[in-house]
Amino acid sequence: MLENKEQQERALLVALDTGEYDAEASLAELAELTRSAGAEPAAYLTQKRPAPDAATCLGSGMAEEAKDWIQREQLDLAIFDRELTPTQIRNLEELFGVRVIDRTMLILDIFAQRAMSREGKLQVELALLRYMLPRLAGRGTALSRLGGGIGTRGPGETKLETDRRHIRRRIDKLKEQLDESEANRAVTQRRRKKNEVVTVALVGYTNAGKSTLMNRLTQAGVLAEDKLFATLDPTARAMKLPCGKTVMLIDTVGLLRRLPHHLVEAFKSTLEQAATADILLNICDASSPEAREHLAVTQELLQSLGAGDRPVIPVLNKWDAVEDAELAPRPAGAVRISALTGEGVGQLLQAVEDNLPVKTFQVDLLLPFAKSGLAAKLREEGAVLSEEYVEDGLRVLAQVDSRLYSQVKEFDQNGEGEMA
Repeated sequence: MLENKEQQERALLVALDTGEYDAEASLAELAELTRSAGAEPAAYLTQKRPAPDAATCLGSGMAEEAKDWIQREQLDLAIFDRELTPTQIRNLEELFGVRVIDRTMLILDIFAQRAMSREGKLQVELALLRYMLPRLAGRGTALSRLGGGIGTRGPGETKLETDRRHIRRRIDKLKEQLDESEANRAVTQRRRKKNEVVTVALVGYTNAGKSTLMNRLTQAGVLAEDKLFATLDPTARAMKLPCGKTVMLIDTVGLLRRLPHHLVEAFKSTLEQAATADILLNICDASSPEAREHLAVTQELLQSLGAGDRPVIPVLNKWDAVEDAELAPRPAGAVRISALTGEGVGQLLQAVEDNLPVKTFQVDLLLPFAKSGLAAKLREEGAVLSEEYVEDGLRVLAQVDSRLYSQVKEFDQNGEGEMA
């Protein structure tokens, strides 16, 4: 893991281009991850190969070249843009003379720095232990207290087996604690459904501006920085729509290209908050050349979580930074906004309103003076369009949903509400 030091660490970033994906774009993303972890990408190295070398990932000649770069530039570590085997890490560290980490370890390091809630910390620890477990064998023979041959067998056990047993026990304990958290979240979700609380989830690629939008819409005070995974823990806040309907807005963990499978598994309970939401806002950075791919990555994950049947509104954020609108993505039903300036936010709220599972009604109410306290409920849970004191009470024209309407139905002058 990257260590916090007063002097910023300098890293060599290494990519192996096997043709499986866009290595150049992935390496640029690795550089952003490196900065987010607190290190400086000081040099870049890319090699094209049909497959990774089993011993050092790179070919022997390129591995020597990387060693020369590290020594000449006095770099502190090497970061590989793929998952390395324990053997590859050990061999590379012996060759380079510096720490070697892979893409997964880098992401886990960032997660460990950013997790603030109890559940977030549990999820990070679980992901770390799952990452470490198959790699214990790569730590060499120093862990073993026993050799081979006569006199070495019996009641003793290797330090490696002790470590594995300890990690498995801890993994089981973490799963139990996360299951408890999931059960509590399920109770909260059932309560919301019972109370007809509509949930709207912000999903999308990391650093797309979800937290900035959350702050714009709800004044939530969520940390918003120009970093990948600036916020890791989900945040939920109430948001009132123009029609008066109050919905619950949830900010979820950002996604990433080639996010390792066990990381997705570790954070599945958090991501499932998106899958259970009534409306999904797929936020992307419209100014990024990777915007189309980012939208697709999010949509693919939502499908895998079983959220394919929910209304998804593509939100093209940072539109004020788009240099050529012709090159920007144009998905159906998209809303162009700038969470920073507020541009387009009104259209976004209208799009959410148009996709509400429970529609609102416009009602003309005559509240007796004895029931005028209902006006406060109408202002809080609905939208009061006009109100006027008349001889028989308070005349109120309001926008309400079916739940609120059931509480004021007897005072409706038309006998039933009109669908807005």
